[in-house]
Amino acid sequence: MRFKRLPLGIYQANCYILWDEDTSKAAVIDPGGDFEELKEFVEYNKLFVEYIILTHGHGDHIGAVAEARDYFKAEVMIHRDDYDMLKNNEKNYSSKLGYETIEIEADRELNDGDVISLGTINLYILHTPGHTKGSICIKCGNIVFSGDTLFAGSIGRTDLNGGSFENIINSITNKLLTLSDNIEVYPGHGPSTTIAIEKRSNPFLKN
Repeated sequence: MRFKRLPLGIYQANCYILWDEDTSKAAVIDPGGDFEELKEFVEYNKLFVEYIILTHGHGDHIGAVAEARDYFKAEVMIHRDDYDMLKNNEKNYSSKLGYETIEIEADRELNDGDVISLGTINLYILHTPGHTKGSICIKCGNIVFSGDTLFAGSIGRTDLNGGSFENIINSITNKLLTLSDNIEVYPGHGPSTTIAIEKRSNPFLKN
């Protein structure tokens, strides 16, 4: 598997394009905006986008989802607990965050333990509620795309609708920190990290 990080949109949310080198089949994680930049990368690398996977339903991560689905003819996926958020501007905060109103229906509801096949690689869905009820992380090999659940040195905010500090700590502790220390973590904002680094130095996880 190969992947590329593109910070996109007003809030520079990390969009990840990952693809199978054998087939050029690709998935886009969190198209947060700036569709033309995303499109240019995909076309330059001659990729075939099959899936658009949303780690959660907040506006800064879904800014270009409608354009991407229409152009790539790709399947939009989100956890079932954030399914309604994607359809409701009041819940996904898209207009409040400075985007045009976003209200679309996902093509597939995801659940914990789902496996998405992308050519010869598999993407494993980890349900990690806390930032939102339907937040997910996506594991592939020794890499986890953590959305707004876990950041380098921090965790996702829990003061918005559906957020819970207790749930996000439980999710990180039971779903992420149980992974191997050498797992690389690529979050929804900011730089990458590893499980070992976060165990050792993340102030929210000291206990």
